[in-house]
Amino acid sequence: MKNKVLTIAKRGLICAILMSLTAANAQQFEPKWESLDKRKTPDWYLDAKFGIFIHWGLFSVPSWGVPKNYSEWYWNNMANKKDDNPWWQHHKKIYGENFEYQDFAPMFKAEYFNPDQWADLFYRSGAKYIVPTSKHHEGFCIWDSKEADKTWGRPWNAVSTGPKRNLLGELGDAVRKRGLKFGFYYSLYEWFNPLWKTDRQRYIDEHMIPQFKDVVTRYKPSIIFSDGEWDLPSSVWKSEQILAWLFNESPVKDEVVINDRWGKDTRHKHGGYYTTEYGAGLKDDSHPWEESRGMGYSYGFNRIENIDDYKTARELIFILCDLVSRGGNFLLNIGPTGDGRIPVIMQDRLIQMGNWLKVNGEAIYGTRYAGRDCQWSEGKRPAQEYGEFKVKYDLMETIGIEPKNGRAVKQMFFTKKGDTIYAITPYFPPQKLTIKKIKTTTETDVTLLGYNQKLKYSAKGDDIEIEVPWLSGDKLPCLYAYTFKITKAVLLPEKE
Repeated sequence: MKNKVLTIAKRGLICAILMSLTAANAQQFEPKWESLDKRKTPDWYLDAKFGIFIHWGLFSVPSWGVPKNYSEWYWNNMANKKDDNPWWQHHKKIYGENFEYQDFAPMFKAEYFNPDQWADLFYRSGAKYIVPTSKHHEGFCIWDSKEADKTWGRPWNAVSTGPKRNLLGELGDAVRKRGLKFGFYYSLYEWFNPLWKTDRQRYIDEHMIPQFKDVVTRYKPSIIFSDGEWDLPSSVWKSEQILAWLFNESPVKDEVVINDRWGKDTRHKHGGYYTTEYGAGLKDDSHPWEESRGMGYSYGFNRIENIDDYKTARELIFILCDLVSRGGNFLLNIGPTGDGRIPVIMQDRLIQMGNWLKVNGEAIYGTRYAGRDCQWSEGKRPAQEYGEFKVKYDLMETIGIEPKNGRAVKQMFFTKKGDTIYAITPYFPPQKLTIKKIKTTTETDVTLLGYNQKLKYSAKGDDIEIEVPWLSGDKLPCLYAYTFKITKAVLLPEKE
């Protein structure tokens, strides 16, 4: 018995030593970009592909913006009280010239906010991660931030005033119950915060940094979308120190994903993933990236947007396929109302995307850039620019079967998973589908997702020709786009 006890004790000592060595050798990140940029973006984010952005705050009460502008910038845009300012003219007409922006706080009641209902909708949409605005540039927090109330000198969070509910905490609990990743958007700066206006270094040290650590520690985000960084370099924001804490000490140090908005010198240079906004995304997968946009022209709900201002479900699905084919993620925004409802048109778009993903999700989730993103028809290929903000992106003009007025079109989008290639067509092919420049083997199988039969195909040089089954409308596996799965295959490079 004595020897057995000694043996157990020795094993325990060895385990303790090994655990100590493991902890000592765990990667520690220094507070400088050279070190921080070595951190690998967690795989869950690279696999997820589709997330939902939520812009919700005091701006959701007026919910108004000049056409094709962001309604969440209401306060900043109406603050210039001049006769030629349409934002101020609207505000004065509807609320009166003595109605201050902070007077919206008691009106932000969120009385119809049902976090479980929201989470169910998000689950049904097929999204894998959810990113609400914990606070926007107005500084109003949707959790009980003591820094917000203290620095502003008035109740300035959703627990102290308005709904008097911890909206961020309630939503996080509901979303995680449905198995989705939860994070938040966080604005570094605040337009009219008294400290920001008088002493920016005090604002950073006494307000922003402790507030950021508080919201991270309490709500444990899997993803952080930082913003409002553009006035100062990252060294002044102390972003490198903040991120070293996040990666080394915070409760989410191993899982959290961050973007590239940490100073006016960081976009598309530093961070876990690069961001583009109302644009085309980026060209390939040389660095993780994500395109975000609303369904209409605004992130926050804008009451004057009409049906023609919203993209159809068909177009949103094509955008998802196009972005993922180039190695990116798609963060699709919704703008709830001040009383806590998600507009029905937004719900409809999410449900339709979810219905499509039920059939075709295999070609989206967990996939990687296949070496080339699409197959072009004959004709001159249209140019596409890439950038951070509102780059022209006319996807619907560049897809089809045959060239349009001599211009080439994208006939299909490609993704891959191991040695399986997925070809997603933005139309149901007539009789035969030719995939160019693809290497197959004698073990290659071709199937149509949602159609439980193997398809016949023949090799023609470096191309394959697939015999497409004739399916009537009610037999089609889904709407809008169709996925052909080719196993044991590799796409070959294609010259323009």
